[in-house]
Amino acid sequence: MTRTTDRTVLCLTGADRTEFLQGLITNDIKGLSDGMLYAAMLTPQGKYLADFFLIATDDGILLDVHSSLAPGLTQRLTMYKLRADVQISATDIVPARGLSETPEGAFPDPRHPDMGWRAYDGRPSEQGDFDAVRVAHVIPETGIELSSESYILEAGFERLHGVDFRKGCYVGQEVTARMKHKTELRKGLVQVRISGHAPVGTEITASGKPAGTLFTQSGGLAIAYLRFDRASGEMMAGDAKVSWPA
Repeated sequence: MTRTTDRTVLCLTGADRTEFLQGLITNDIKGLSDGMLYAAMLTPQGKYLADFFLIATDDGILLDVHSSLAPGLTQRLTMYKLRADVQISATDIVPARGLSETPEGAFPDPRHPDMGWRAYDGRPSEQGDFDAVRVAHVIPETGIELSSESYILEAGFERLHGVDFRKGCYVGQEVTARMKHKTELRKGLVQVRISGHAPVGTEITASGKPAGTLFTQSGGLAIAYLRFDRASGEMMAGDAKVSWPA
């Protein structure tokens, strides 16, 4: 049993908290009535700022975010708050997670059933090969596959139930909607087969030309960000051979 220590849980309280978040996040805040919600905040240009889980409590909304993003996210939320009745504070809650059947008091991970559960009641986390599950289902991780250069549709947020196209306006919505309805994605995260190993962030080349970037690897498979027009034939990531489709 372990503790998940790379996450920070913020708490949003105040009468305007729900409406406030609805104008900022990629998902529909109404989904909180059904349980945990996965969402992101974007820049006005539609690029990724942070992804997080939201959980409703009796008197607030908990926001579970990677600790490296918590200070910047808090600052951004405070900037947008203006005169809204919203208070944002850090908590001492340590999230737990596991890959077993969801226990009582925990929440199923909304991204994919195989990602197990998350809990906020002080219980310990279960050991598990979360990277293997992420690679199997191409689920990006904060600070690895997800960066300030990411677009959430290229990162699979629609498939991971992290974006709603019917909810109305939010910051970055226009760019995201245009990518959904008016263009065909030419780049994105996919699963590749890999023979050998290369560090996360290694450039993938095809016929000597840049074709993408290699990320998390597990069991001969990996998550990669590819340019689809160049990703063909035998590709290389350092000394490792990469092929797509896997």
